This record gives sequence, C-alpha cells and structure tokens, in this order.
Amino acid sequence: MDDERSFTIMVVPPGEGDTRTLSLTPRRLRGLMVLAVVAVVVGGVMLASWGYLAARHWRAVQLEGEVAELRAEREQIAELASALAETEAAYERIRTLFTPGALPEAGPGALPPPPAGAGGEASGIGAERPTEWPLSQRGFITQPLVEGGDASHPGIDVAVAAGSYIRAAGPGRVVEAAEDPVYGLYVIVEHGGGYRTLYAHASHLAVEPGDLVRPGEVLGLTGSTGRSTAPHLHFEILLDGLPVDPLTLVQQP
Repeated sequence: MDDERSFTIMVVPPGEGDTRTLSLTPRRLRGLMVLAVVAVVVGGVMLASWGYLAARHWRAVQLEGEVAELRAEREQIAELASALAETEAAYERIRTLFTPGALPEAGPGALPPPPAGAGGEASGIGAERPTEWPLSQRGFITQPLVEGGDASHPGIDVAVAAGSYIRAAGPGRVVEAAEDPVYGLYVIVEHGGGYRTLYAHASHLAVEPGDLVRPGEVLGLTGSTGRSTAPHLHFEILLDGLPVDPLTLVQQP
C-alpha cells in the first residue's frame, strides 16, 4: 500500500463555477520542479543565444555600412587623385607657356638647322603640300579654325613659350615677312600648287622675302606681337587664297 502523502491544490473560481482539485505526490512535484528548472535553463540559453546572434547581426550591418562608406570614400579619393593629376598637368602646360625661353641671338649662325630627315628642296617652289608641324614644340592648341560668322578664325592658335622656334611647314619661298597691326610680325611662305602658309605674332623674324626654305627651317621666334594677349603662334594654311584647316594636313606631335 502506497503511504506517500500527497499535496492537494484546490482551485475555487469566483461565482458558482466548479471547484477543481489537483493532487500531487512528492515524486510528481519533484518532477515538475525539475522540468521547471530545465525549462528555465533552456529558455535562458536560448535567450542568451538570441541576444548574441542579434548583437552579431547588428554588428554585421554596421560593418557593411562602414565598408560601403569606405568604398565610396575610396572612389572619391581616386576621382580626386585623377582630377589633381589632370590639374597638375594643365598647370605644368600653362606654366611652360609663360616661361620665356632664352632668345637666341639673331643671325644665321644662331639658328638651328632643319630637323634631320626633313624632305623637300629649297631650290625652288614645288607642288608639295605643307605637312610639317610649324613649331619645335608640341604646344597647346587654344583656338581651332572657325569658318563664317563674326567669330571666324582662319587658322589655329598654338600657345607656346615666347622664343620658341617657328619652322616652315614645307618647302617653298618666303613671299612676305613684315609687320601687321593684327598679326604683328608675320611670315608667308608659298609652297606651290596653290598652297601658302602664314605664321603670325612672332617676336623675331629670321627670313626675308625671296628666301627659299626647307621643311622645318626656322622662320623666326614665337612672341605676342600684334593683337595678342599671350605668347602663341597663329598658323594658317591657304589653298588658292581660301583657309584650310591646318589639322587636316599637319599633325600635332
């Protein structure tokens, strides 16, 4: 005979409801307590795990945001570095344009010979088109040819430092070497076949009308004479008296 004592729990609802009783033996009560303790422990572990995972998730979201910000900053830095490099290159080009070179002493002995391999003969006017770059330096084109209208510009302007060599774009004869209120000191070379070239705003002329020149031969030195605001060469190619875009015949080095 089981003589274990039991615990009775009575549940009396308010009003006229039925009274309920629950009898618990010590063994059953201990079991329920063990289950309760296990449930509390498991719940605590689950709660702690959830908190840890939530914290890790929130940290991952923060890191993703920081990585995105760093990537954006890196792209901005790359763009700024590229813009800075372009600005420095442009500054260097402009600085060299306004750095006067040493002006060589006038006279044939002070002028360099035509570049090696320059073709053409200076013995007469042929039918060769002018195809040589008219400067010893690359320069910087600041104004292209513009045809028609009030803003017409019959040639190209190439900014270079004052004192740079102006070279003949092809073989021919100097037909004009003079000064003009607009062009300043200028030279016109006739090449034959209807072609003429004009070089303006020089600071010094090294040729005279009637001189025969070879491609690359020095005609003078660049400057800012005439209607000009900075040292540059105004270069024109004329075919039968009409302007031709120089960049269709000569190539900037």
